Amino acid sequence: MSPQKTTKRPKSKKRPQPKRAPKPMMSREARAVYGEVQKGVRSLEKSIVEIQRGLRKAEQKVEADARGRIRIMRKDARAQMSLLKAKRREAADALRRVRAAASGSWDDIKSSVDSVLADVRATAVAVADRFRTALGG
Repeated sequence: MSPQKTTKRPKSKKRPQPKRAPKPMMSREARAVYGEVQKGVRSLEKSIVEIQRGLRKAEQKVEADARGRIRIMRKDARAQMSLLKAKRREAADALRRVRAAASGSWDDIKSSVDSVLADVRATAVAVADRFRTALGG
């Protein structure tokens, strides 16, 4: 076995760095103004962070308030639904009584049923209106 020849890589030539222009000296007044501008920028950054923090807190509060309102609306809806179901039972009972008293005057029967149905309809409309206004519609 013969020893392998190693080839040397040619050395890379260093590229000349572009010469930077010397930093001009700032006057005392310019440095003072520059420092004031830097302070203003830092102050703005702090204000932005503070505003973002406040927005997050406000958003969390709005969400919590909305959850509370939804809870109250659901409770109110359950109460209103139970009231409507009671009115429906009342109307069904009235129909059963009408059927039992079919031998009576149909005008009396119709007027009693109409009054019960009008009461149920008015309750349902009132419930629907309350929910529409609660939802902002």
